[in-house]
Amino acid sequence: MNVHRIAERIAARKKIVLPLLLAVSLLAGFFLRQEGGKAAGTADSAGGPKVIVLNYHKVDNMNISLSVPPSEFERQIAFLAQNGYHTITPHELYMAFTDGAELPTNPVLITFDDGYADNYTYAYPILKKYGVKATIFVITDLLDRNYPGYLTWGQAAEMDASGVVSIESHTVTHGSLTDLTDEQIRYELTESKHNIEQRLGKEVEFLAYPTGAYNLHIASLVKEAGYKGAFTVRNGNMDRATNFYAIERVPIFRTPDTFASFLERLKFVPLFEQIGWNKH
Repeated sequence: MNVHRIAERIAARKKIVLPLLLAVSLLAGFFLRQEGGKAAGTADSAGGPKVIVLNYHKVDNMNISLSVPPSEFERQIAFLAQNGYHTITPHELYMAFTDGAELPTNPVLITFDDGYADNYTYAYPILKKYGVKATIFVITDLLDRNYPGYLTWGQAAEMDASGVVSIESHTVTHGSLTDLTDEQIRYELTESKHNIEQRLGKEVEFLAYPTGAYNLHIASLVKEAGYKGAFTVRNGNMDRATNFYAIERVPIFRTPDTFASFLERLKFVPLFEQIGWNKH
C-alpha cells in the first residue's frame, strides 16, 4: 500500500466531515467580514491567555483534504510571522498554564499529525525560513519500518535537534484508542514514548490521540504513562478551562480557497467567544 492510499485511509479514520467544517468556515467568514478583517487577538481573559493550536497533516500537492500545497503553507506561515503571531512549543504551553510562565503575545502552537515525509521535505524548510516553531506527532511503527512516504528516524532527529521542530507521540500504530483494551492502549502509549526517547535522546511529554478518539478513562491512562498532555481534534482554543489531556485544536485543510479558510479558522474561535460561545 503506497503513501497516497495510507493517507486516504488515515483521513477516513479521522472521520473528517467536510460539509460541517465548510458550514463553520462560512459562519466564521461572516463574522470575520463583520470585523472588517481585523485579527482576533488572544488576550488574557477570565480564563487566562487564549492559545490557538493549529492542526496540519500533509504539505504537498496531493488533491486530498489533508494536503496543504507548499505554496499555500508558506503563505500561511508568512502571515503568522508578519502579523504579530508568535509560535510556541507544547512544553512552553504547559509551563504557562501550570507554572505561570509568560507567553508571547498572540501565541500559536502549530502541530502536524502522522509524520509524513513531506513535513521534512516541504514544511521544515519553510518553518526554518520564517523562524516558526512546530510539533510533529509521529506514528512510530511507520518510522521503524522506514515506510515510504513517512519520516525516517534520521529526519526526525535532525528536525528535533534544530530547535524548530519538536517530535512527540501519535502512538505506535495509529489505532483508535477507544477500540482497544487497556493493555493494548498502554502498549500504544508507552512503547511509542519509549521508542522516540531512545531514538532521539529526549523526553516525550505529549500525545496526539489517533483519530482524535478518547474518553476520560483513556486520558487517565495517558497521564499514567507519563505524558503531560494530549491533543484532540475537537475545534476550539486553549485557556485555563481546558483539560490538559483533551486540548482542542483548529484543523487546517485544503479547500477551494485554502488561504481564506485558514484565516477563518485561525480567527473563528476568538470571534465566537466574543459573541458568547464557549467550550462548556
